[in-house]
Amino acid sequence: MNQKTLFDKIWDAHRVHSIDDGPDVLYIDRHYIHEVTSPQAFRGLEERGITVFRPSLTLATADHNTPTIDQHLPIKEELSRIQVDKLKENCSRHGIELFGLGHNNNGIVHVIGPELGYTRPGMTIVCGDSHTSTHGAFGTVAFGIGTSEVEMVLATQCILQTRPKTMRITVDGALGKAVTSKDIIMHIIALLSTGGATGYFVEYSGPAIMALSMESRMTICNMSIEMGARGGLIAPDETTFSYLKNTKYYSVNSEFENDLKKWKDLITDSGASFDKEITISAESVRPMISYGTNPGMAVAIESSIPETEGMNNHDEENYVKALSYMGFRPGMKLEGHPVDYVFLGSCTNGRIEDFRAFASVVKGRKKADNVTALLVPGSKLVEEQVKKEGLLRILHDAGFELRQPGCSSCLAMNEDKIPAGRYAVSTSNRNFEGRQGPGARTLLASPLTAAASAVTGRITDPRTL
Repeated sequence: MNQKTLFDKIWDAHRVHSIDDGPDVLYIDRHYIHEVTSPQAFRGLEERGITVFRPSLTLATADHNTPTIDQHLPIKEELSRIQVDKLKENCSRHGIELFGLGHNNNGIVHVIGPELGYTRPGMTIVCGDSHTSTHGAFGTVAFGIGTSEVEMVLATQCILQTRPKTMRITVDGALGKAVTSKDIIMHIIALLSTGGATGYFVEYSGPAIMALSMESRMTICNMSIEMGARGGLIAPDETTFSYLKNTKYYSVNSEFENDLKKWKDLITDSGASFDKEITISAESVRPMISYGTNPGMAVAIESSIPETEGMNNHDEENYVKALSYMGFRPGMKLEGHPVDYVFLGSCTNGRIEDFRAFASVVKGRKKADNVTALLVPGSKLVEEQVKKEGLLRILHDAGFELRQPGCSSCLAMNEDKIPAGRYAVSTSNRNFEGRQGPGARTLLASPLTAAASAVTGRITDPRTL
């Protein structure tokens, strides 16, 4: 019998046709869209004189350009307002469900899809956004696509894709104190580099991975793209099924038990082979912090920035340039360095679990006077739960304010920008030059590290608190 990986099973079940010496035609179960990468795609349909083929399989939300305060008012920035209005217009014209600003289900596309139950095991999922890999946490083949491909899926519910290679990363053992899924994936990216998984779809496995909650698994899969992977996925299990059973979608859906029978077969066969295998020990993972201008430039928080010894001239030149942008130098220790901003949010760490973690650290403490904090829930549901669980009172007592849902300072396509030269400990996924605003200096970290830094005013190992 041919033994298959989980990825192979899903891909093969959705392959409509294989082109000789070319890509596969892949059927797409769920298409997520937002206001930034969809307008041109809809215009393409109009120019061709065609409509959306299966609108019920597309779900829309406004998230990238949206403000995180005063969402009841018109959007101030003109381009953002135009894009959000255009999304509303296009969804209305084509009969696509839209969770716009003010809707109870509004939020970041990669947060609302899972929490509402639209993301389910065994699916193929695409979105005009690179962090679509988030949905792989549910045992899906999920990946980001370009605007022309968004148009292709809207028109045909299919996409042309070259089949990637497969990689399995096994994390053995158990995590230490104050070590989170964000630290796991940052550790892996630092180990492999930002190009170490290029051309691969990665399956994460092992005791440390399967012990994670669904929200933590989403963080792992979310940042797969940061090491060059086409996507990442984790086999569904009882943790997955329990999470889905409590979503809005399945609370009113009688098909859950039938779906459950199919989902239990979504595992990699014991004899299946991968193109590449990597094993790491969970005990080797420490709370991580980035120091450069890509997610691979990260170290354990108690470590020093690596020296340039052994680098070739080209790599050393780029390395020194990145450190210069950040205002750092080789051999420098980051722990204790002053910070100006702290950002909790994004499709990486904007879920209720992340707010619980942040609140657990700041409870009974006070925000440092030198820190400006942007605490942005990933959805309206998260915002409601922060209030319902009493976390808002804890945050307020510690001197923090809660903003409204959106992508916010993750990519600064809105008003939540970090000023030039300022340091931001950020729970988001990217730290490229200018990612959080022109000249902004981004230090990627977990919600626990962000919280510890917010109350001390400097980069702080959460284990010390």
